[in-house]
Amino acid sequence: MKIRIGFGYDMHALREGRELWMGGILIDYRMGLLGHSDADVLVHAICDALLGAANLRDIGFHFPDTSPEFEHADSKILLKKVITLLSEHGYSVGNIDATVCAEHPRLNPHIPAMQQKLAEVMGVDHEAISIKATTSEKMGFVGREEGITAYAVALIEKC
Repeated sequence: MKIRIGFGYDMHALREGRELWMGGILIDYRMGLLGHSDADVLVHAICDALLGAANLRDIGFHFPDTSPEFEHADSKILLKKVITLLSEHGYSVGNIDATVCAEHPRLNPHIPAMQQKLAEVMGVDHEAISIKATTSEKMGFVGREEGITAYAVALIEKC
């Protein structure tokens, strides 16, 4: 069995008038993330981790923010395309470990729904997806509630 790991990171600015998509679910909050797509930082970090593990470049290479095709795109669709690409290269997902850093909203109550949604999209058991939420203790752009970041590590296996 051949296993590989990859790391992903993403950040987006918070803005009034945008929906907040996180881990494939819509979260009720007064601001959302700014981006070409729905700006789901968690899904984007997971995509980069998976692509990196397979040595398939990054999310920007496959889904450029200059392409009208991906404007306002649902990031779950991008993740599904990444899973298909991995499969075409002979890989399956082992597990994901991710952390989201945001001062607000509090994300812990939403983690089970995010795990379930991401598991559904990726075709894995929800136990294969670990999501943690933290703050930056009011420091930096996350602490000032200017944006949200996400980090992810992915393990993939050669089928």
